[in-house]
Amino acid sequence: MQISEAISTFRTQQFSTLRQSTQVTYTKLLNHIQQHFIGRDIESLTAEEVGRLLEVLTANKAKSTRRLKYAQVKAFFNFLINECLVDIKNPCAHPMIARQYKNPKPAVRTILDKELVDQLIYNTASDRDRLLLELQARCGLRIGEVLKLQAIDVSDRKLTIHEPKSGKESEIAFMPEQIAKRLAEYVVANHIEPEERLFPVCYSTVRSLIRRLAEKFKVKITPHDFRRHSATYASRNGVPLEIVSKVLLRHHDLKTTQVYLGKVNDTEAIRWMDVLHGK
Repeated sequence: MQISEAISTFRTQQFSTLRQSTQVTYTKLLNHIQQHFIGRDIESLTAEEVGRLLEVLTANKAKSTRRLKYAQVKAFFNFLINECLVDIKNPCAHPMIARQYKNPKPAVRTILDKELVDQLIYNTASDRDRLLLELQARCGLRIGEVLKLQAIDVSDRKLTIHEPKSGKESEIAFMPEQIAKRLAEYVVANHIEPEERLFPVCYSTVRSLIRRLAEKFKVKITPHDFRRHSATYASRNGVPLEIVSKVLLRHHDLKTTQVYLGKVNDTEAIRWMDVLHGK
C-alpha cells in the first residue's frame, strides 16, 4: 500500500469520529508524513526512518507535544495494521523509539472524600457557586462543560452537553433529583433566557472560588478534582465500572476511567470483602 493511499483511507474512515481541532492536528501530521515518504510503500518503511520523521516533527517541542506526536503516528500505523491489514510491525513500537517517547509515571492524584466535598459545597456563598461544584462532584461534568451550559440544555434531570471532549456532536449527562430541582429554581429566579449561559463566568473565576474554599479547609485542589471524586465515590459505593465510565464520566474507554479512580487502601479493601462475603 502506497503512503498516499494509506493516508486517504485513514482520512475517510477516521476523520468522522474526530473533533474538528483534532482533525486539523492530524491533517498537518499526515501532510508531513506524505511529504517525508512521498512515493513510498508502507511496507518498505523502517523503524529508523519513522524515528527520523518523529525527530523532525518533535524538534524543539515540549515533552507533552513530543508524546502526542508519537501517539498520533503510532495510531496511524495501528490503523493500517488493524483495519487495512497491512502486514508490518508498528515501527513506533520499536524499543529504540518507544523509550524516547514513553509517558512519565502518572502523578498521584488527589482523591477527595465525601465529607470534605460536602463541606466545600455547603460553604459556598451562593446558589450559583453551589451548583457549579455540585454539577462536577455529583454529576461528573467537566468544568468547561458546566460553563458552556445554556438554559435550553436543561430538560428535567438531563443535561445536553454540546461539542463534548469525545468529539461527538452532543452527549447527555444526568442529575440527581435534588440538583435538578435546585437548577430549575436557579434558572427561574435569575430570569435566564433559553439561549443564555447558566453560569456567565470564566474558568479563572471558578478556580479562584475553589482555591478560597480549599484554603479554608487547608487542602489544595483543582476544579477537576471534583469530577474525579464523582467517579471514585460512585465506584466505591458499588456502581458498576461500566456505568461510571459510560454514564457518569462519558468516557470512550474503560481504561481512561480507571486512571480516575484512586488506589484502594487496606481499610477500603476490607470493607468490600465484608460487603461481598459478610463479616
